Amino acid sequence: MFARVRKKGGIEILYIIINNNNNLSLFSQAAARHQCSYLVGFHMGEFLHMGGDPEWLRGLQFAPQKLRNLNEINKILAHRPWLITKEHIKALLKTGENSWSLAELIQALVLLTHYHSLASFVFGCGVNLESDPEAPHAGQAPSPLGCDSSSPGSDEGVHAPGGTDAMEEVEVLMERMKLLQECQLDEEEVTPEEMETCFEREKRESLLVTPADIAEHSLPPNILCFVEDPEFGYKDFTRRGEQTPPTFRAQDYTWEDHGYSLINRLYPDVGQLLDEKFQVVYNLTYHTIAMHSGVDTSMLRRAIWNYVHCVFGIRYDDYDYREVNQLLERSLKIYIKTVACYPEKTTKRMYTHFWRHFKHSEKVHINLLLLEARMQAALLYALRAITRYMT
Repeated sequence: MFARVRKKGGIEILYIIINNNNNLSLFSQAAARHQCSYLVGFHMGEFLHMGGDPEWLRGLQFAPQKLRNLNEINKILAHRPWLITKEHIKALLKTGENSWSLAELIQALVLLTHYHSLASFVFGCGVNLESDPEAPHAGQAPSPLGCDSSSPGSDEGVHAPGGTDAMEEVEVLMERMKLLQECQLDEEEVTPEEMETCFEREKRESLLVTPADIAEHSLPPNILCFVEDPEFGYKDFTRRGEQTPPTFRAQDYTWEDHGYSLINRLYPDVGQLLDEKFQVVYNLTYHTIAMHSGVDTSMLRRAIWNYVHCVFGIRYDDYDYREVNQLLERSLKIYIKTVACYPEKTTKRMYTHFWRHFKHSEKVHINLLLLEARMQAALLYALRAITRYMT
């Protein structure tokens, strides 16, 4: 399922947009929202290496006012991007000494969404260097979740307890994929109403897909100094008994028809680079699943991508969400939602308890899909708000 990424323009996007100390400071703000000490520490070091003012690293209140003005939109983008409105955009663009231009704001949004998503990848793969023994990052990065490359559970497969059951899980998944592919050929087309019903059911069921309560840890000073309102976090898009924002219908504001062109118009070439980045990861495959080869994994990759968008309230009218329930087991859903929505709560147990007979590289591939799907979801909300501001 996993394939190596060849060097392409979209993958190298950060080398183009990381070009000043303001950007390095943004990275720390973005990564701090998810308590990602690995990224915060790394970019603090890079900031100083490039001659940045050490005073800025004392916290948000010591950064230039123009950067501090991004704090609110950074917070919302990281945790509840559906709350972003044209008023947030207007506040940042209003005339004044510390205002942002549209081109500058687009660049900032790209950077913030990338680093929020990169924090998900770091926690999901166990790169974050912490001492918590239950965390997936027990100080042995960059091997996935502390797995030694020479261990029996390296890229030859994650031989978790219950090996026979794990192999049965693989066969069940293969059979379900085969049946779904056959049904697509044989069955009558599903109506739009049925599609919407399936999506709403999946959204409601996602309320039940949450990790077990994990003890909250106090934020270390080098993280806390970059975070205001630390209690603000992901909140399920659909909650019982509460009025919720309308579902984001993907065809009303698509990346291909709207987001891509808006970014390219205001921040030339970056839309193309981002599109390449999304496409490279979405289409990655070795055509393998665990011990099986010659497998078309497109259906599985699409289910993972669309489930990430589902938990962020985005619906595709032409997608049958019954596929999500058929292909993504509960333990995988818990892992996906945790890594995408509150990655700082990811644990090694979550990593080892889904797809127990799959290669580590296949699990890393999932994290690449989560990174790009999450980034695109947040960008769509932000770019839609900009479009509404401009019209």
